[in-house]
Amino acid sequence: MQRAMPSLPYPSRWGLSVEISGRPVLWGVLTIDSVTEGRVIGTVNFRDTPIRINGTWNENAKQLIFDSPYASYSGQLQIFDDPQIKVRHLILSGRFIMKPPSPQAGVYGNWIATTEKELTGTPINTSTLPPVGAFLTSDLLYSRGQR
Repeated sequence: MQRAMPSLPYPSRWGLSVEISGRPVLWGVLTIDSVTEGRVIGTVNFRDTPIRINGTWNENAKQLIFDSPYASYSGQLQIFDDPQIKVRHLILSGRFIMKPPSPQAGVYGNWIATTEKELTGTPINTSTLPPVGAFLTSDLLYSRGQR
């Protein structure tokens, strides 16, 4: 029996932005190394030091939950296809809470991570545009890679 690939691509790199009270706090890169039977392994990198993450992926709900040593994240996957340029925009967004040993333990915020891949096959019917944060984090991802 062949298993279908999850809609969360791996390995993959995502531009990542976190904000508290509507103010951007950090920009970085989320790397998803593997998704196996709902288990996610990867890293977050905000200051040129990869920090290991472990989490879970719920394919039916399109929900990702993961932990780093400093924060817990939960978010939903949205997919926006642009058939004219043959690009699939993937957007993860949700909430996080800082945890000890962070000096900001207990503080909540929002996060968004985006990546793109080549659109192959039939586009998903999307009637709305991606949020503006999708373009910001995409730009951060590509700019960071050119340093």
